[in-house]
This record gives sequence, C-alpha cells and structure tokens, in this order.
Amino acid sequence: KGLELYGFLQMYGHKPANAARRIEIRPGVPLNQSILMKKIWSALLLAWLAALLLSQTPDGSRRRGSLASPRPLAGAIRWDAWHGKRGVPGRAVEASLSPAKWHYRLPFFAKVLSESEVSIDGASQEVMDREIAYAAKAGLDYWAFVTYDESDPMSLGLQHFLASKHRLGLHFCQIVAYQPGSYREQIARTVRLMQNPAYQKVLDGRPLLYVAFFVQAQMLKAQDGPAGYRKMLDELRGLARAGGIGDPYIVAMDFDPARTAELRTQVGGDAIGAYATQNNETAAPYSALAAAAQRFWDRSKATGSNVVPIVMSGWDRRPRVERPVPWEKQAPGAGLDKYYEAPTPMELAAHLERSLLWIQDNPDTCPAKVALIYAWNENDEGGWDRKSTRLNSSH
Repeated sequence: KGLELYGFLQMYGHKPANAARRIEIRPGVPLNQSILMKKIWSALLLAWLAALLLSQTPDGSRRRGSLASPRPLAGAIRWDAWHGKRGVPGRAVEASLSPAKWHYRLPFFAKVLSESEVSIDGASQEVMDREIAYAAKAGLDYWAFVTYDESDPMSLGLQHFLASKHRLGLHFCQIVAYQPGSYREQIARTVRLMQNPAYQKVLDGRPLLYVAFFVQAQMLKAQDGPAGYRKMLDELRGLARAGGIGDPYIVAMDFDPARTAELRTQVGGDAIGAYATQNNETAAPYSALAAAAQRFWDRSKATGSNVVPIVMSGWDRRPRVERPVPWEKQAPGAGLDKYYEAPTPMELAAHLERSLLWIQDNPDTCPAKVALIYAWNENDEGGWDRKSTRLNSSH
C-alpha cells in the first residue's frame, strides 16, 4: 500500500497492534516478478534492521537523534466546522472550497455538486467512526477539540466522538477560549469532560488542557486582566482536584512566545504552545514552513517556559482569501500570494518526527512529552491530516 503518513509513529507507538506489518505479494503478479519483489523487500528489511542496530548503544538504549520507545505523544487539532448548512461556519467553509480548483482539499465525506458547488456535511456517527479508524491506524494518540457550547453545531464532532463505541484507544482533550459572562458554567463543563476515561492525561495523570488566544486584549479585559484570569484558572484547578481528576496541565496558546510566556506566568499556566505558526512568506515551499515551526520551538524554549511544540501540516489560506469567512477581517484577494506549498506525506512525517526528537532531546523544556499538530481538519486554511477526496488521497 506504500508508505503511510505516520508509519514511524506506528513503529514507536504506544499501541502494539499498530506496529504490526504484513507484506504480501500481489495476486496475479508473474512468478519471476514476485521473486524479484521478495528480494527487494528482503534487502529493504535488512537495511532497516541494520539502521535500527546502529541507532542503539550496547545496552539496547537509543542513541541521541533516534526516537526512543515509547515515543512522545502526538495529537492533532480538530476544528469541526464541517456540519453543512447547520451553522454559519459550515456554510462558510462550503463556500470557500466550492471552486473546482480547491476540490482536492475536500474531506472524504464531501460531495461535489458541480464545478462551483459542494456539500460538506460530516456531522454523523458513521463519519466520526471512520475518522477515528484513520487516526488510530496512523498512530495518532489524541485529538484536541476546539470546544464550543454544547448547543453549537461546532460541538457535534466532540459529541459523536464521545458517543462512539469504536475509539480504538484514541484519546481527546480540549482547546478552550473562555468567553466573558458565564465562565463558571464553561469551566464546570471543562471539568466534566476531563472526567471521561478517554481524556488525555500527561505527567502521571494530569488532564491536558489548551487555552487558546487568551492573550487577546478583550479576553483579559473581560476577566479583569491577568489577575482575574488567574483566579478563573485557579477555580478550574480547584474543581478538577475536588473531582478527583488531578491538577490540569494548562498550555497557553498564542503566536508570540515571549508574550505568551509572560502572560503564562501571570495567569498561572504550566506551558506555552501555539495553535499555528508561520512567517507569512510568498509562495514558499513546505520546507520553509517546517523550518519556521522549528525556530518557533527554539524561541519558545528560550523563554524558560515548558513547551508543547506545534507541528505544521500546512498553511495556505487562499480559499478564505478569495471568499472571506464572516468571522475574519479579510479583504477579498488581499495577500493571495502568501502561502506555503502542501507537504508530501514524507515531508510531513519528517517534520513530525523532528518535533518528537526535539521533545526527547529537551526533557527539561518538555516534561509532558507531548506534541500538537495543526491540524486534523483545517482544510480551508491548508492544514489537514485526515483523508481527503480521491483527488488527493495521498495527503
């Protein structure tokens, strides 16, 4: 079937079943070709075993520069706007991806109605169960759901995940941006979700929680500044400990490491990270985006904070630039040349592997041993890992 996007995750994964491999000769291939194919696979297997042995020290431990087992955790962001006509985001992403030139980005459940119209409704249990199967097969450890009110169509993905009977060892956590007014109701729901057995834990039982965009002026002002925000997070921690689920590991997310680190200290977070990062380059190759992400990790480390490195699966917002979504201040067409080429599966896998090695090589900076990928399903922004239409199934 060829190389899988996260084949190396399976090799070093936490799920032994995922590491199993079986190579078969295709039915109908002439015998002489079959013998040749067997010889090729034998040579490849021997080369892999030699590389594995060379990567180990005499006592069997791994040398610096090779992944240890078990490897660090790898998760991916879920932004579940793919619910068709049920809400404003669903209609907006359908409009963004309707032009034929963007149809290669459509998720596997989308329907092409014409050269200029699509239907993208994946808010069903059947679709969720298939997505779980894809993620588990890839060796992914968890999804980080951008969390909305329970009645919001953006919460349908999380609801279907929690209702699934086939999670296959996949875990979940939350990305929250607490809104003014009823924050107590919001943190109470956060704690309820943390009580789910499938919730992702780090550091021997601490629930993983990402707090996004909290440095925005309006968010801090609404919570009476950093001191008020700290009080809110302290209340969240108290509720979690009272519920017997441990002290949450809170990761502050923003786009400037120095600023985020300062506010993390003020509000009482545990680590810093980002929802995404990029350098606003012009028609740049994916390698430039991966390099920008790696520099972001180093800048984050330089602040002295604990870090959860962000892994970029892409950044190409041209569909949204051409057809702006209503929640963004985007002039149509402005900045259309600012994007990165999509990665090949091998480029993306290599970038992810480098993030896991970076975690492994920086244990004091990354005590939680966890990475986050942007993203599982930000298809219209150019960052997606899930299976797309047959036009781009390799990605």
